[in-house]
Amino acid sequence: MSLGRRQLPFTSPRLRGEVGARSAAGEEASQRVVRSRCGERPPHPDPLIPKSDISDFGHSVHDQTRVNPSLVASGEREHLWPRLSLIACVAIAATLPAFATEIPPAERRSDYELMGPQTRAIQDDDTANPGMLGALDGEAEWSRRDGAANKSCADCHGDARASMKGVAARYPAFSPALARPIDLEARINMCRTDQQKATPLRFESKELVGLTAYLALQSRGMPIEVGKDERLKPFIAAGRALFNQRQGQINLSCAQCHDDNWGQKLAGAPIPQGHPNGYPVYRLEWQSLGSLQRRLRNCMSGMRAEPYGFGAPENVDLELYLMSRAQGLKMESPAVRP
Repeated sequence: MSLGRRQLPFTSPRLRGEVGARSAAGEEASQRVVRSRCGERPPHPDPLIPKSDISDFGHSVHDQTRVNPSLVASGEREHLWPRLSLIACVAIAATLPAFATEIPPAERRSDYELMGPQTRAIQDDDTANPGMLGALDGEAEWSRRDGAANKSCADCHGDARASMKGVAARYPAFSPALARPIDLEARINMCRTDQQKATPLRFESKELVGLTAYLALQSRGMPIEVGKDERLKPFIAAGRALFNQRQGQINLSCAQCHDDNWGQKLAGAPIPQGHPNGYPVYRLEWQSLGSLQRRLRNCMSGMRAEPYGFGAPENVDLELYLMSRAQGLKMESPAVRP
C-alpha cells in the first residue's frame, strides 16, 4: 500500500471515479482562484529557451522537481511551489524602499565569493568545469571556414590567445556603424555577415555560446574595462534606469535585490550582487552554458515581467550598465554558478 496517497479499497469503481473527478475539479477550482488573484504567469516569448528555463527567481519549477524528487510525490506540491514563491516575493517587494542604493565600488564583489566551496572547486578546476566543454566547441568554431567567402575567424584574427586577449573585458562596445553599443555576440555575427558572408548564428545556439565562451576565456583574470568611451554614456544611463525600474506583477526592480539585499537569502540561496564577469556561465540550474541575456530574461520572468527579446537594445543597455558597474572585477569566464 502506498503511504503517499490515501487509498479507497472498499469503494466501488464507480464511486472511486466520482471521488477522483471531484478531487480534480477542486484542484482546478483552486488554481482558478489563484490565477484570478495573482494573475497568470507571462507566456514564454521565445522558442529558443525551453519553458523549464523560465525561473522563479533563479530556480525553475522543473529544476526544483528534478533536484528534489520528493516534490513530485504529491501533485499538489508541484502547484504549491510557484504560488508560494509569488506570494512571498510580492510580500518582500512591498516592504522594500522605492529607490535602491548603489553598492560602493570598494564593496563590489564577484558572485564567486558567495558560492559554496563545492561550486567554487568546480569552477577552479578546468578539468571539472563543464563550461570548458563549450569553450572547446568555440575553439573548433574559431577555425572552421564558413560562408560564401570560405573564411574562418582565424584567417583574419590569427591565434585567439593573442589577438582576442582582453577583448571580452571591453564589451559591450560602441559600434559606429549602428551608432549604438553591441555586445560580443552581436560583434561575432557582424563578422560573420560582413567578412565571412555567412548567416548569423542563432542566439543561445551551441556555436554562438561556445564561440563567445572561447573568446571570453582569453580575457580570464583581466579586469573589466567597459564604459570609458564617452559615446556609451547615454546608453549606460538607459541601462541604469532599467536596472532601477520596478516592473512586472511583483513590482520589483533588479536593484532592490542586487544592490539593497545582496548577501541575504531568497528561497535558501544567497542573493548575489549580480555582476556579469563570469559570462557565458555554466549554471547548475540550467545544466548548460548560457549567455548574460539568457540570465536577464530569466530574472524578468521571475519578476513576472515580459522579457525583452534576444538582441533587443534594452538587453544590450542592461549588459552595458552591468559591465560598467563591475568595472575592475576580474573576468572568470566560463564561470560556474548555482
